[in-house]
Amino acid sequence: MPVIGVLALQGDVREHAAALAAAGADARPIRRPHELDAVDGLVIPGGESTTISKLVDIFELREPIDKRIAAGMPVYGSCAGMIMLATEVLDGRPDQRGFDGITMTVRRNAFGRQVDSFEAPVEVSGVEGEPFHAVFIRAPWVERVGDGVEVLGRVTEGPAAGRIVAVRQGNLLATSFHPELTGDRRLHRYFVDLVRAAG
Repeated sequence: MPVIGVLALQGDVREHAAALAAAGADARPIRRPHELDAVDGLVIPGGESTTISKLVDIFELREPIDKRIAAGMPVYGSCAGMIMLATEVLDGRPDQRGFDGITMTVRRNAFGRQVDSFEAPVEVSGVEGEPFHAVFIRAPWVERVGDGVEVLGRVTEGPAAGRIVAVRQGNLLATSFHPELTGDRRLHRYFVDLVRAAG
């Protein structure tokens, strides 16, 4: 059974842990550098990206996570986690730093404020079945991707139709939306399979 950590500094940690457990992983909260040594993969949950960025430094997790990403550890980021994995962030704070994992430009709060949160169907390449019932909460979107980045999903209807909301680059996966909030475990199973394959 793969051991997958959930970065437990801020955001929807419990929901991701429950979804990972339902998808066949041993899910563990990660708050300290030594806890990273025991995991095969990591989830960076939704939350507030500037707060997560600060807490990563306070808890001295930046360098250990950077090293594990560079060594090929699979990481899945949802919403704020997508922002944390991007090489470039638009509309972020100047002091905000991520992990520079996926070669993409992400616009923070692209869909608007909390009141502009919405739900829409999103088909994700590589995940069989119906489109995801995707929940977007102050979500980012991807404006540009670099070489080696696979676009897995786009919004299919409404004013944001065509916007990129799911990507993968190697062992790194990111979505603008929150699959942990819907009871649909397909994306977590996809990530658990990715972690197994990397192991």
